[in-house]
Amino acid sequence: MAAASNSSKGSGSSGPAIGIDLGTTYSCVAVWWHNRSEVITNDQGNRITPSCVAFTATDTFVGDAADNQAVLNPTNTIFEVKQLIGRRFSDESVREDIKLWPFKVVAGCDDRPMIVVQHEGRERQLVPEEISSMVLSKMRKAAQSYLGETVKNAVITVPVYFNDTQRQATLDAGAIAGLNVMRIINEPSAAAIAYGLEKMPPVSNKGGRMVLIFDLGGGTLDVSLLNIGPGIETFKVKAHAGDSHLGGADFDNEMVKYFIQEFVRKHNVEEDSLKSNHKALRRLRTACERAKRMLSFTAYTSIEVDSLHSGIDFCTKISRSRFEELNKHLFIKCVEAVDKCLRDAKMDKNSIDDVVLVGGSTRIPKVQRMINEFFDEKKLRRSINPDEAVACGAAIQVSVLRGNGSDDNKKQVVILQDITPLSVGVEIRDDYTMSVVIPRNTAIPTKMVRGYTTLYDNQIRVTFPVFEGESASTKDNNLLGKFTLSGVPPAPKGVAKINVTFDIDDNGILNVSAEDKNTGRKNSITITKHSGRLNKDEIERMSEEAKKYNRRKKRTRSSLEINSGNLMAAASNSKGHGGTAVGIDLGTTYSCVAVWRHDRSEVIANDQGNRLMPSCIAFATDDERLVGDAAENQAALNPSNTILS
Repeated sequence: MAAASNSSKGSGSSGPAIGIDLGTTYSCVAVWWHNRSEVITNDQGNRITPSCVAFTATDTFVGDAADNQAVLNPTNTIFEVKQLIGRRFSDESVREDIKLWPFKVVAGCDDRPMIVVQHEGRERQLVPEEISSMVLSKMRKAAQSYLGETVKNAVITVPVYFNDTQRQATLDAGAIAGLNVMRIINEPSAAAIAYGLEKMPPVSNKGGRMVLIFDLGGGTLDVSLLNIGPGIETFKVKAHAGDSHLGGADFDNEMVKYFIQEFVRKHNVEEDSLKSNHKALRRLRTACERAKRMLSFTAYTSIEVDSLHSGIDFCTKISRSRFEELNKHLFIKCVEAVDKCLRDAKMDKNSIDDVVLVGGSTRIPKVQRMINEFFDEKKLRRSINPDEAVACGAAIQVSVLRGNGSDDNKKQVVILQDITPLSVGVEIRDDYTMSVVIPRNTAIPTKMVRGYTTLYDNQIRVTFPVFEGESASTKDNNLLGKFTLSGVPPAPKGVAKINVTFDIDDNGILNVSAEDKNTGRKNSITITKHSGRLNKDEIERMSEEAKKYNRRKKRTRSSLEINSGNLMAAASNSKGHGGTAVGIDLGTTYSCVAVWRHDRSEVIANDQGNRLMPSCIAFATDDERLVGDAAENQAALNPSNTILS
């Protein structure tokens, strides 16, 4: 974790505040409203928004609009930027991702990854923070439209294994978007808050409930073990595990690689030629993602891409078992992360009271099956929409930071005690020895002090390289930055007494300082250019450019507003008939269902997380029937057996 100041303005800022799940593939925004967290729909009526930005000769598109034109404009449509934010261009994971992306990424100054796009007739190079800020701005505008007032304050979530540089970069993206980021919190911790306050059974024993959050999203895997205390007041994180580069996009990539090989083999084309065809790869990727979703409902599905490459149509099939075999190594990593989390907490799996699934990729049957088997058939809790749980938890955290009151069913105070996922320390000798100051899994916020001295006679300057990681050798850890304490009085080695203080705040961000106890001379870490962080002037410039662009392009755009209708009467009429009753809008093209709950009508999302379901049914085989999204997704391949209302 690299040292930096906390940009949060505190919890007392005026005006409404929102919780944002800034995801790899999709983002979601929620607000604490009428004593509950409420997900805000975007301008297309969707509760999740693609984390996607597109540039054209005349405009910039964000979210659904960007995603919808990606096939026609692949080199200028940016996605999965979360895999770049806070990283160096030379990072191995970045170099591997670049091979799969249709857009161009080059090395900028200080080893920054720079995204190259053609926009308004000229080439532009953008840092990942700028792209993320555009997604955050989209979330902010949706909230402002819903609330009817300006929104400046937000809590933003990040993966557990985001290091300090990545967390700082997320804060920078928020600043560029014009947001005051009140707090950065870990995604599974946010999900635990949402689950604990709204869905968890009452805690009766004094020891609380042990809850394991398994969060598999579009690009990251986070596993967290928390103790939720009696009365649901405290959320104490016991251990973290996961992978900052494992998610739904990786399953898609394995399918893309497989079908590239199949296409090359069947049609005798050059592999390099196909891989350099960005439009073809984007269309194939889209087809693979759709097939992945279909395989959550059916044992097999078809992939059909017209004129994929060199005028050749690509038609093939894939079974669920083949999909699972292609991604076997990734599924194994998922279970290994769960096992590691339990081992780090020194707990047995039988001690876990609840296992909560979060993230869109937990809809994959193989994932559910493996986690279920690992916990000896324990019932997995999926009561919160996996796409929305993190944003809802962030919104609840906003309410806590703002000091908002709550109703009789909620506690006045919620305390989240998180931990640091990686050890941090300094290199103390020329042999790359790592001296840990704060061990991983230490509760934060925290401050620790370690004493050091000089290595040589008459040494007047001491440099402290700061690292994070678990290896005893700094060569295998991540360099965060370095700083120098000068003016040490000449003396034999070992005489000087230097105290180094590591201070990790609520955001998980590290500040480091050193003091010569003999002279009182102090210094704190200065982020070197090696870190590639944006400075204050760069952030202000990017923020001003974004404002100017928005002012210039202000004009009315058509939007689709999806209104589920007022189903209160239908639900209210259910009284006296026993059980739970719902109101259903059985539409010609789409249907919608709602229930009266918590003194309000609530639209229910389907198994794909959508609040509208296509009024469509398909008969795939003699004994298999598909309904809704699954039916619509295969309609082009099976038109004679797909029935529309």
